[in-house]
Amino acid sequence: MHEAVEWPYPVEWDKTEEIDTDVLVIGGGASGCFAAMGAASRGARVVLWEKAATMTSGAMGSGCDHWEMAATNPCSRVTPEELADAMIRGHRGYNNGISHYIEARESYDRLLDLERYGAKIRDTDDEFKGADFRDDETKFMFAYDYVNRFTLRVWGTTFKRAMYRGAKIMRAQVVDRTMGAGLLTEGGRMGARVVGAVAINGRTGKFTVCRAKAVVFCMSRPTRLWLFAPGATGISEFRPPQCTGDGHAMAWRVGGSFTMLEKSLRGEWSGLRSFPPYSTGNNHNTWYACTMIDAEGRQIPWLDRDGNELKTVAERYRPAPGQKFYMKGGGEPDFPFYEFQGPETMPVEEAVKRGYKLPFYADLTSMPETERRVIWGMMVGNEGKTRTPVYAAYNNAGFDPSRDALQSYGDGWRSGQFLPQERQFFGIPGGMVNDWRLMTNLEGLFAAGDVLFASDCVGHAAATGHYAGRHAADYAATHGPVAIHQPQVDAERTRLFEPLTRQSGLSWQALAEAITRVMQNYCGAVKSDDLLNEGLRGLEDLKEASRSLVARNPHDLLRAQETLNVLTNAELVIHSCLARRASSHQLQFTRLDYPEMDPPEWHKFVTVWKDESGVRNGSLPIDYYGNLTENYERHNQDYIAKGRA
Repeated sequence: MHEAVEWPYPVEWDKTEEIDTDVLVIGGGASGCFAAMGAASRGARVVLWEKAATMTSGAMGSGCDHWEMAATNPCSRVTPEELADAMIRGHRGYNNGISHYIEARESYDRLLDLERYGAKIRDTDDEFKGADFRDDETKFMFAYDYVNRFTLRVWGTTFKRAMYRGAKIMRAQVVDRTMGAGLLTEGGRMGARVVGAVAINGRTGKFTVCRAKAVVFCMSRPTRLWLFAPGATGISEFRPPQCTGDGHAMAWRVGGSFTMLEKSLRGEWSGLRSFPPYSTGNNHNTWYACTMIDAEGRQIPWLDRDGNELKTVAERYRPAPGQKFYMKGGGEPDFPFYEFQGPETMPVEEAVKRGYKLPFYADLTSMPETERRVIWGMMVGNEGKTRTPVYAAYNNAGFDPSRDALQSYGDGWRSGQFLPQERQFFGIPGGMVNDWRLMTNLEGLFAAGDVLFASDCVGHAAATGHYAGRHAADYAATHGPVAIHQPQVDAERTRLFEPLTRQSGLSWQALAEAITRVMQNYCGAVKSDDLLNEGLRGLEDLKEASRSLVARNPHDLLRAQETLNVLTNAELVIHSCLARRASSHQLQFTRLDYPEMDPPEWHKFVTVWKDESGVRNGSLPIDYYGNLTENYERHNQDYIAKGRA
């Protein structure tokens, strides 16, 4: 190994730290912080590893503008069962009933936790007193469905520091700049109980070995598989580019089971040709339900679920006649729980055919004053992807929402510039299979947030994190001491530090870009056995090329390991695609050699994992989790007894 040149931190390549704990949490985003709090609430000793800085890290580290699925808040008119059922049916069953029921049952509890630790979740300054979307008694503010009030507008820029504060108050040992890099299993065997993990420090290069009775994975979904721009890494993906699915890769290497990773979507908010999310005029999500106009100032109509034109702005926030509630996102238009059909659902060609003139604009000037202020001032001002690059930048440039309309690009609110083979994981993607404890198929390994299949937004991450932490602590308390297998530790150290052994070679950026070429060419919008197997051969070539990967310092080493994880995840995705021998509309999955769309015998979860003999395939019934209420209450009697959920 060579010494780093002009590196500002002490280099500790040869130093090994050994720690012992009850519960090890890997990943310090929303799910990780709450997993640490949940485990500590059970009296467990907790260590949390975060490869960045926990105070601001993660997919929502810089903020969020709303909190979904809070069915138990005092103003809600829907039940957890109704919301979870809508999520499941809205995706034709391809959803995680366990994690989304937990979200609906516990996400409001997690909001109250945040408030206790200093976050702002209410309009305490009475800035919007009397507004249609505000409850003046609780001072809660609501988004989307103003009648049923289960999605709250929140001051999400205050959240991550509150999460960090909560983890520290609960006496979790938070270790920053430390990347979880490999799992340790009982006897070093694939598929055996997880007994700890190893990590590397991104500043010093120190190698850490942790022995733990339970491990909770709280890392992000994979990114950068199809899209990576070396010259513009800051917008390579909707999530931060360092969210590379490290947990997926770590689990795959030791026998973790995955599902739904055959699902991917055409790129939207990604890559070199994209705009920063929500920076162009639209009426979706953060901008919901903004008025859209054409180049001549004519309003493009809003329609309800049944295609009826909505005459007033207020109607956009209310269910259609006969519709109990609707969900913003999370469904298909032929299901009764879907959102209203805003102007973004009308193809540009259809709008032009009706006489509307391009370009289109988001027009806040014609919105009621409170709606204008809450969209631009609060929602855009608190969403992490918009606070600085959009809200601050546009205000500094002179944008005035009471006077100016903001131009829209492409097809409605989408950027519309991506090729079909330029794909990403978005919405409800695949991930690890879980049971009602949020334990994976690997004993002792729990998962929360984006590591789970069918993961979602910050409320889902927080609720599943706390839940997984509690159950991991309970598991640790009833299982005795664990022993690590030293040959496995030694092999992991050799693997991780191998890029430091050479002076020159392949850069992580070049490898990252090459992976996207293989994925675009052989695992794009259309797939077949021939294409996918050619893709595996291409990935094998890149594995061989990666033997020349070079790292000059701890930062390079961390980036190199992230990119090797991307390579592993690309292999995992292709094997997932090979396993589903049918096309699926819901999964946006098209097979040239199996063109029948959604045959009944394939309406199931297809699972993939590895053992000593190679890659294995299996399946689970689409409703494998059983009755939601009964199973939740069976596994959470003590939590319910304390007056929560």
